[in-house]
Amino acid sequence: MAEPKNEDFLDDIDAAEAEELADEFAEIDDEAMELDELRAERDQLKDRFMRALAEAENSRKRGDRARRDAEQYGGSKLARDMLPVYDNMKRALETVTDEQKEVSAALIEGIELTMRALLGVFSKHGIQNVAPQVGDRFDPQMHEAMFEAPVPGTKAGDIIQVAAEGFMLHDRLLRPAQVGVSSTPAS
Repeated sequence: MAEPKNEDFLDDIDAAEAEELADEFAEIDDEAMELDELRAERDQLKDRFMRALAEAENSRKRGDRARRDAEQYGGSKLARDMLPVYDNMKRALETVTDEQKEVSAALIEGIELTMRALLGVFSKHGIQNVAPQVGDRFDPQMHEAMFEAPVPGTKAGDIIQVAAEGFMLHDRLLRPAQVGVSSTPAS
């Protein structure tokens, strides 16, 4: 009878060791699962951080671009409103006769000085004149066709008259040059 007790005792030790080993494995599995969950959470947080960092960088770049555009093109409405003033002064100077120049020399000189000052301000702020010549090719990016007319000795698409000069503000078209275009088919 004593021997079966020893075997039961050994079985109890084996069972206890197996149970302890199973508990350790369960703890290790729980720790491994917790570690995997923490790694997944870390990866998710790292991804969110990188996206937030990229969004902040993109916002900074958009802000810089908007600031540069505002500096360069912020006055485009005022510049566009000043173009008729330029046109009227130019027309006034073009219509002055020699007789009027003699009678009103000081007035005409004042208008010429004002015109030069206006052109100086335009130049200072990046406004350039777009002045096509008769015979140039029509460019729809820079010119606005006011009319088409068949004119002998020209090719279709040639500028036959310049009604108003155009203007650029830095690299943007402020106002297209207003031109007449030949509709004579090429021979």
